[in-house]
Amino acid sequence: MKVCTDACLFGAWVAEKEVTTKSSSILDIGTGTGLLSLMMGQVTETTKAKITAVEIEAQAAAEATSNFELGPWKDRIAIVNDSIQNYTKAILLSKEQVDKTFDLIITNPPFFEGDLKSPDVNKNKAAHSTELPWSVLIENVSNLLSDTGSFFVLVPTLRAYTMQKLAEANHMYLAEEVLVYNDAKHLPFRAILHFQRNKTEVLRNKLIIKDADNKYMSEFTNLLKNYYLHL
Repeated sequence: MKVCTDACLFGAWVAEKEVTTKSSSILDIGTGTGLLSLMMGQVTETTKAKITAVEIEAQAAAEATSNFELGPWKDRIAIVNDSIQNYTKAILLSKEQVDKTFDLIITNPPFFEGDLKSPDVNKNKAAHSTELPWSVLIENVSNLLSDTGSFFVLVPTLRAYTMQKLAEANHMYLAEEVLVYNDAKHLPFRAILHFQRNKTEVLRNKLIIKDADNKYMSEFTNLLKNYYLHL
């Protein structure tokens, strides 16, 4: 499973938020290689946040486990090889349900819908929302997010409004939107969305990855310098 630039940027942006650095419990839905969980682990050294990484695909879960074991935050990251639906169901049936909500939930979910699929079944699980429709994802997030928690999600720009309406239907409201551009000449291709339980004025910003000379912009470099070895 490849690590994409937009996923790295997403994790780095979330890591900068005050709500992240103060979190004591974090849920990463669809952790894949474990990238976002590792980034959250790195930025929560002070709070020693407990991180739960849920991944339905067995090979990806095994890869994430290996990555966690090689890192310095392995004692704070727990892998769950199951669907988020099953995980949520187990939490709701638990007597300790109150203690199982999260300060922060982060996900880079499958978002292809009706697109040409790969012959690789495992890649389809990771990339196509047939395994986890957004409506199901949001319902589970709402069940697991604390009353004062934050939910961060990365989506294609053209589907950002769909995610916003689904979140609102589950009592989570947009607090911030960042549109991500490959460069200034093209339209944005990703949106980083931050949802909270309470309604507030929405902050809207943009991030451009590369300049006209195909070099990383300073804002991108500043966000990723603690994670990219070559910056």
